Amino acid sequence: MLGSSFQQRMQGLEAYGGPLTDAVLWRGALFWALALYVPLSGPLGRFESSLSDSALSDQWKQIALVVSSLLLAMAVGLVAQLLMSWVLGPGWASSLALIGIGWSLLLALSSSGDGSD
Repeated sequence: MLGSSFQQRMQGLEAYGGPLTDAVLWRGALFWALALYVPLSGPLGRFESSLSDSALSDQWKQIALVVSSLLLAMAVGLVAQLLMSWVLGPGWASSLALIGIGWSLLLALSSSGDGSD
């Protein structure tokens, strides 16, 4: 009985189809946001330095920085996932994002070890 009402609700949600209702798309967008966070840190650093000159309090500066970085990462991740899903398919696009995460971690770890020699 409970399962049938759940199935009816899920079938009702299928009427709102489209690419943005697919869980694979959002999972891939999150993976791309993580993979591209390191390259996006440059523009975010410039935004942080411009915030230091503003008249906002420290708390509002921190809130603005966190919200803007999350929105930028998710927007770029969503666009990357949509483009890669169109070119490669959704499963391959998510896999490529996971490879990008690994590559970003590898580059971050290798650059942090450069100063120790």
